[in-house]
Amino acid sequence: MPELPEVETVRRGLDRFAVGRTIADVDIFGPRTLRRHPAGPADFVGRLRGRRVVAACRRGKYLWLRLDDSSHLLGHLGMSGQFLTAAPGDPDPKHLRARFRFADAGPELRFVDQRTFGGLALDDSGGEIPAAVVHIALDPIDPAFDDAAFADRLRRRRTGVKRALLDQTLISGVGNIYADEALWRARMHYARGTDTLRRADVVHLLEQVRAVLDDAITAGGTSFDSLYVNVNGESGYFDRSLSAYGREGEPCPRCGALIRRERFMNRSSYRCPRCQRTPREPRW
Repeated sequence: MPELPEVETVRRGLDRFAVGRTIADVDIFGPRTLRRHPAGPADFVGRLRGRRVVAACRRGKYLWLRLDDSSHLLGHLGMSGQFLTAAPGDPDPKHLRARFRFADAGPELRFVDQRTFGGLALDDSGGEIPAAVVHIALDPIDPAFDDAAFADRLRRRRTGVKRALLDQTLISGVGNIYADEALWRARMHYARGTDTLRRADVVHLLEQVRAVLDDAITAGGTSFDSLYVNVNGESGYFDRSLSAYGREGEPCPRCGALIRRERFMNRSSYRCPRCQRTPREPRW
């Protein structure tokens, strides 16, 4: 599942290739592509024709294009959704779900989704943030993110710190990979109770969350397979810099102890047993 760095990498690509261009036509392939747009394909295509893209936006893992009529084109990447540029006339990829042609006859934008968990929709709620996204918390690299308010809310919770990091109503954009990496950098066990954290602990954790997200964005995100690429079709390479996630049985880069993989919320958590010791009262 793409996390903040992957979605931010795609957003930057859309900012470069789509913003300022006028949509001439749209082709939709497959019924699942617009399942989040109840009005159907004809309405979707008709409302997009002639619209100019004015901004590429993101909150956490949510991505949208703002249009010149104040509506928003939402793109849900799901597990395998991709926005890719292509020259007009290039062969269609196998899992093509939508094609956007532009009035300048330049590169097309294609939405490709192998597993079809992603999709497209139009939001005309009129605000700066689409109605479907407004309930999502700010992410930690947003300039408006309030560190003090986050610390207060986090410390009032009685849950494990990783569960809190994955709560998109508390802090958005941090998924399983980057939560494990930030906790490793902070030397903090994923089950440490949020109510045991001092304010200084929260400050340190936020520093590590931001650092790992910034490093991953610089690297273009994390690509474990071909299902995540940027709009140029290039893979991210942050997986080469992972210190804990996916490193079961490998030595911790800091102390040499072997990284462990443990079950967590129907997925896995990776940690160093020496650097990230189990708390006395874990919040599993």
